[in-house]
Amino acid sequence: MHLNLRKMILEFINWNVDPEIVKIGPISLRWYGLLFAMGFFLGYLIFQKYFRKDGITLELLDKLTIYMVLGTVIGARLGHVLFYDASYYLSNPIKILKVWEGGLASHGAAIGILLALWIYTKKFKFGYAFILDRVVITVALAGFFIRMGNLMNSEIYGMPTSLPWGFVFQRVGETVAKHPTQIYEGLCYLLSFGILMGLYLKKPKWLHDGHIFGLFLIFIFTARFIIEFIKQEQSAFEKGMFLNMGQLLSIPFILAGLTIIYFAGKRAFDFKPQT
Repeated sequence: MHLNLRKMILEFINWNVDPEIVKIGPISLRWYGLLFAMGFFLGYLIFQKYFRKDGITLELLDKLTIYMVLGTVIGARLGHVLFYDASYYLSNPIKILKVWEGGLASHGAAIGILLALWIYTKKFKFGYAFILDRVVITVALAGFFIRMGNLMNSEIYGMPTSLPWGFVFQRVGETVAKHPTQIYEGLCYLLSFGILMGLYLKKPKWLHDGHIFGLFLIFIFTARFIIEFIKQEQSAFEKGMFLNMGQLLSIPFILAGLTIIYFAGKRAFDFKPQT
């Protein structure tokens, strides 16, 4: 009975989804691109409510969206190039521009967003922590959709597992069940989104500018650090490493989150928005 149930479950989650939704000539619409765009669209709608609640003109939201998109895409692409396959891309620099072929790193995206928002806050006279507290809530939600895009691409999955929810990623030639680490990470991001949004809406007395940002860094990168233990190497140089590149890059973000929470408790970042 147990073996039959196991066989039925594994057959149900044999994964052979076409990453392309539709293709017309050389142009194709992919699940990854659609889910990536959905994350930004929902983030935009959420930010409209933020700005209205805080009495800030929506014109500044359109400018913020441009900074966010550029920071995310450029940072994620350069992060993958520099952290995971620098020798290949330095030998083939034109490949760096071919984002549609895949290769985006979440740690690079985080750095790109931080830099883009720093420039934005300097130009439009916002408190850095004030903006980050609001942006990271939508980033957590976008992270969920991006990981679902990775699932549709049959990429960034885990090691072999005998657990009943293992996925056989047939499209990329796998024949045994692997941990669906895209789902694990996606659910962690979605849970983080719910907690951080709840804090923003309730605004408990202890919550000050910077707290939500600090918690975001701890939640997201602790989850990433733990899940990396069961994830397959993304690059050959990671083979045999006790901590892989994703984990090594997560540690500074976790420490930064703890530091930010400490200073937020001292109200070091409190900011009154200009209307």
